[in-house]
Amino acid sequence: MPPQDLDHRIGDWLRLRDLRIFRAVVESGSMAKAAGRLSITQPAVSQAIAQLEAALKVRLLDRGPRGVALTVYGEALMRRGTEAFDALRQGLRDIEFLANPGAGEIVVGASESHIAGGFLAEIIQSVARAHPQLAVRVVEANTAAVDFHELRDRKLDMMLGRIARDRPDMGEGGDFRADVLFDEEIHIVAGAQNEWVAVPTIDFADLVDHPWILAPEGTAVYELVRRAFQQRGLPEPKVNVTTYSMNLRLQLLMQGPYLTALPSSVVRFNAGRWALTTLPLSLGNPLPVAIVTLRHRTFSPAVRVFIDHARNVTKALRT
Repeated sequence: MPPQDLDHRIGDWLRLRDLRIFRAVVESGSMAKAAGRLSITQPAVSQAIAQLEAALKVRLLDRGPRGVALTVYGEALMRRGTEAFDALRQGLRDIEFLANPGAGEIVVGASESHIAGGFLAEIIQSVARAHPQLAVRVVEANTAAVDFHELRDRKLDMMLGRIARDRPDMGEGGDFRADVLFDEEIHIVAGAQNEWVAVPTIDFADLVDHPWILAPEGTAVYELVRRAFQQRGLPEPKVNVTTYSMNLRLQLLMQGPYLTALPSSVVRFNAGRWALTTLPLSLGNPLPVAIVTLRHRTFSPAVRVFIDHARNVTKALRT
């Protein structure tokens, strides 16, 4: 199709309102639910979808008793429509930042260890001192997730956390950009009252039957601990408590006989407050901590500010 014909369709036939309704129908799963979500009538929703399909001359949705499902044409429009709305949002955020330097909003996804551990708080405080009007919205998200769907759906500006070094989607030609801030050691940690704190010489074999607190199986730190024991011909340690909650883990360490594995930044920011002690055992190679972004998404000025402050905080941690 000639470019001028595409421009004609976009300018005269496709309306942002109809695209917004289309996205609401897809996300809600039915026209009735979309109508309620948008506070409009169901006939208005049906009309908007019909107008889109007439303009594009293809069926976008398959209707059924259980709701709607995207056709291959609908999937293409949904994907590109999401990008278009994101670009418009980014444009409005850029204008807001230019009109009022230091203002705007950033949406950051981070793992629980960085939300509660202190590193993210240090970055936010650094940003706030320089740009007090800049809003930071933090969403719990796992950087070990297979597809980074929150980034793909453009619900997050970035994700902060540990990543695998060999992810193919982080390399050249991949969908994501990983800005590695530092390589972080993971320590075996106990509370000050733990019996192992006073023992001068400890071996991994001593800790097999001791109660542990770890995040669920499959997480990077869990696998690091398991591998450290397996490499020494030992069974996996006894995990009595499984949780993502950093606050629960710190409370139990302070009050009970537990051991856990924590990133060095968590220990650095919380050792005094929670009476934490690292045991003299190595869990192996450090794990990279990175800011992950969507490769072909343009950064807003506010996002660039946040990333610059993250780098500055990282430099301070290294000194």
